[in-house]
Amino acid sequence: MIPFLDLRAQYREIGPEIEQAVVAVLNGCDYVLGETVERFEAEFADYCGADHAVALNSGTSALHLALLAAGVGPGDEVITVPMTFVATAAAIVYAGATPVFVDIDPRTWTMDPALIEAAVTPRTRAILPVHLHGRLADMTAIRVVANRHGLPVIEDAAQAHGAERGGRRAGAIGDIGCFSFYPGKNLGACGEGGAVTTNSAEVAERIRSLRDWGQEGKYNHVRHGFNFRMDAVQGAALRVKLPRLDAWNAGRRRAANVYQTGLGPEIGRPAGPIAADHACHVYAVRLPNRDAARDELARAGIATGIHYPTPVHLQPAYAHLGHRRGAFPASEALAAETLSLPLYPELGEDRAARVVQAVNRLGERLGERPDERSDERMPERVGEETA
Repeated sequence: MIPFLDLRAQYREIGPEIEQAVVAVLNGCDYVLGETVERFEAEFADYCGADHAVALNSGTSALHLALLAAGVGPGDEVITVPMTFVATAAAIVYAGATPVFVDIDPRTWTMDPALIEAAVTPRTRAILPVHLHGRLADMTAIRVVANRHGLPVIEDAAQAHGAERGGRRAGAIGDIGCFSFYPGKNLGACGEGGAVTTNSAEVAERIRSLRDWGQEGKYNHVRHGFNFRMDAVQGAALRVKLPRLDAWNAGRRRAANVYQTGLGPEIGRPAGPIAADHACHVYAVRLPNRDAARDELARAGIATGIHYPTPVHLQPAYAHLGHRRGAFPASEALAAETLSLPLYPELGEDRAARVVQAVNRLGERLGERPDERSDERMPERVGEETA
């Protein structure tokens, strides 16, 4: 069986070092925030190329507090995409604002910058692009629109740890970056965790206050805050893993490029080559008979995932926004066809090649995609997930 994700393989490599770091935290009895978390914050900020990192209890909290620190509140609107994990939109709602969706570019699967301008209203307070599957959105084009309207750009980088373009890494391209350290992420904790990165000292200080009950100094509560603090065990585990992240991402890219070069032309896939702007958290293909394909691959001993079968605008919890099927056709088409293949640093090229063989056999049997669309004709086409 080729698993979709194999955290045990990672733990076999670094388990003793993780255990030593965690025991040191337990012996020190400094369990929440503290020196271990502060060291991780400094190391992660340096890794991302940002001036500040603020460690939190989840990626959802990172999105929530980033929006609050950017001044988003009741009655405001935030522009984002419906093809994402639900936490992106949920954080906007938590801030009291309304998610305003724009569709993805059918070539890149990330926010279509050409659609943003029409979505801006006097109530718009921020733009929240998602680096879907770990590939950077078109941040240059997005920033052009944002700057024209004086809007902050908040990156949902929950899947994009280490992705870079033009020498700038995810989390340091927009005004604020938001990361999840859920265990299955490229940089995953041994539980829940998240972080915000920014070059703004003011934003960082506000988020530090908001994560700790709105305090500025002990028992001096200057704003309504939350209990969103990172525990030191997670900080310790992340400090062990962070120095390995680039090597792990390289292993992911090697496996992803086996998929990229080996899959047949009838299999819709990201445009290649897979490069540094893709952290390869997920490698998804598009198949018109996705569910049947998933069943057949399971019978062949290959586990797969789906990121995500229903776009946010069609989720029952967001029915109040009034969107109907057909409102965002590129997102809906991707959601209906996308299938995520096994991808993790330890997968290796040999097992990736076995997956390619199985998927290609499926492609031949299941037929071409509807109206014979091919991602080869759409250059730059770029799960089970928790933020």
